[in-house]
Amino acid sequence: MPVKKTSPTKAASKKVVTTKVAAKKVAPKKAAKKAPQSLPYEEGKWGEWFVRDKGERRYWLVKSEAESFSFDDLLASKNKTTYWDGVRNSAARNFLRDGMKKGDLAFFYHSMADPSAVAGICEVVREGYPDESAFDKSHEYYDAESVRETPTWFMVDVRAVEKFKREVTLTEIKANPALAEMKLLKISRLAVVPVRKSEWDIIIKMSEKK
Repeated sequence: MPVKKTSPTKAASKKVVTTKVAAKKVAPKKAAKKAPQSLPYEEGKWGEWFVRDKGERRYWLVKSEAESFSFDDLLASKNKTTYWDGVRNSAARNFLRDGMKKGDLAFFYHSMADPSAVAGICEVVREGYPDESAFDKSHEYYDAESVRETPTWFMVDVRAVEKFKREVTLTEIKANPALAEMKLLKISRLAVVPVRKSEWDIIIKMSEKK
């Protein structure tokens, strides 16, 4: 979910302790941390979501707890835009870093709500870049293992496109047989999931029903 607090930090240096009788010790160099890697995407279970035709638009669903950051909060943001940070799952990270492209659309989903529901549509306006919250020691999602040279976590920028006149609830989605294979239902723990075009069109129609 998007969080509005970021500030870079510096790693503390370590001192090497020596004695008068002992030979001077030199601290071994710590191997540079490698950037997180993934299998060639076409070989993984998510492969189809990382291969697209030139100019093809893809569809996604991103989750945010409504009490922390709602679709109305996105609408109230400057230029109706915010960064989508705080994701700490490798599969969701890969979607943010390598899957989402500028111009892709995403459902904005209110999780942990009463009821949980798709509230509107947003657009990816900036592709994956390092998640600043991972470098902020005061942030709840700080990760000491993530360094700026080889960042582990990534985020994208999204802009509000349209608020649904009627939210589409999780209960409605579960009750629709045509949506039984949605990744939202199959892998509910992920904060970012792909959506098929056919599923996208069905939910749009559901949002238009009175």
